[in-house]
Amino acid sequence: MASILHVDPSPRGDRSKSRQLAKKFIDAWQDLHRDDVITYRDLRQTPVPHVTEDWIAASFTAPEALTPEMTELLKFSDELVNEFLAADRCVFSVPMYNFSIPSNFKAYIDQVVRVGRTFTEEDGQVKGLANGKKVLFITSRGVEFEAGSPYEGWDSQEPALRYAFQYIGVSDIQFIHANGLDMGGGAKTGARRSTI
Repeated sequence: MASILHVDPSPRGDRSKSRQLAKKFIDAWQDLHRDDVITYRDLRQTPVPHVTEDWIAASFTAPEALTPEMTELLKFSDELVNEFLAADRCVFSVPMYNFSIPSNFKAYIDQVVRVGRTFTEEDGQVKGLANGKKVLFITSRGVEFEAGSPYEGWDSQEPALRYAFQYIGVSDIQFIHANGLDMGGGAKTGARRSTI
């Protein structure tokens, strides 16, 4: 039995392509792995606040030195981090906005990439603490990014996601890209077989 965290950041509801694709994936997964436990978080329903100067100060304060106000500032972040660390596998459905990720998912990453929680610094070196976890990104993109396309090299989405999660120790990262969704004629998918 595995624990799977499924996060939908798209601000669009049922019209969201990334949500639709992730739901199909999760439904198919559950058919094959009935004992797995799915934890679902909808960032449209529970928006993630952007970090502030006070939040940053609190996140870099030793736990024993936190004031009640600092503890309160980190409360939601702690909830997100605990949820993330408790999962064996994560499925993130991420639409592409302006060649990168939606701001609410960047806010999610900023709340989860936490010193002392998901990474540490030792002798000037960063050490990720989320080792052994599998992460799958299911993305929806309006155009093609393959070699020879007009947008070749414009993809800032996959690198940003890959580097952020590698930084905290995740080495098993996979992508299923649904490309060309705004080009007509149906989606051209660069889907790869996944083994989350």
